[in-house]
Amino acid sequence: MQFNFRIPEKMPTMSIKELLEDYFLIPRKIRHFLRTKKHVLVNDQTINWQSKIQAGDLLSLTFDEEDYPAKAILMGKPELVQELYQDQHLIIVNKPEGMKTHANEPTELALLNHVSAYVGETCYVVHRLDKETSGAVLFAKNPFVLPILNRLLENKDIQREYWALVDGKFIEKSRIYKDKIGRDRHNRRKRLVDNKHGQYAETHVTRLKSFGQKTLVKCQLKTGRTHQIRVHLSHHGFPLVGDPLYHPQPQGRLMLHAYRLSFVHPFTLEKISLEAPSKSFEEGLEKLKA
Repeated sequence: MQFNFRIPEKMPTMSIKELLEDYFLIPRKIRHFLRTKKHVLVNDQTINWQSKIQAGDLLSLTFDEEDYPAKAILMGKPELVQELYQDQHLIIVNKPEGMKTHANEPTELALLNHVSAYVGETCYVVHRLDKETSGAVLFAKNPFVLPILNRLLENKDIQREYWALVDGKFIEKSRIYKDKIGRDRHNRRKRLVDNKHGQYAETHVTRLKSFGQKTLVKCQLKTGRTHQIRVHLSHHGFPLVGDPLYHPQPQGRLMLHAYRLSFVHPFTLEKISLEAPSKSFEEGLEKLKA
């Protein structure tokens, strides 16, 4: 596979070696192959790896099968994919509630399988949503791009904004939860607040609108623990409407939606900010207005 990148104006000055090693995170073995095979070109010319890149330069990388062996998965149904954004490197789609992000078994179909069929090649999950949650999900379109996007996620450079409808009156305008989250020993599907043995978790919650005894809130994740929003809110007396695990009387769909996804594109350095619509989530809110 071949990639062509036009070096953007805002790219910091660095050598080709630094770009491939520190910015693109290409493993040492693959960098060796690129160098010995002369598979790195700048403006269609081979150059010294200590040469500095310049804004406007065209960088071309060619990867062979031995660099990134093909990974085959079961292809799904492309018609089930709602694309929000796509380019040479990544794709963002709108996941419906009730669909897994990735399969647990080789013969199982999930969003990853459908997205791969839609793109025409195996894609890779950057972050996941719970099966019951809808909204924006980011996928890498090849194994070269995956670690670059993973680093953005680990460095908290990908902002994820969720909308949640909770039972209870959320009086404060905003609140930050920092309770540690661990596994529930009595139910392997559940998580719970465990400030002694759990992992640090941070959720920023903002009240958007009140509907009597229910409240629409915006949640922004600073960490990505399993069921983080659901656990934090239910622990503090605000279980999500429709939550089959953490609400004592769930009704309807889980009212949690990944509404917005924002980050700076690692290759163009442009800001990407997308909103994902959800008809079923909006219908749930409309019923409260009636």
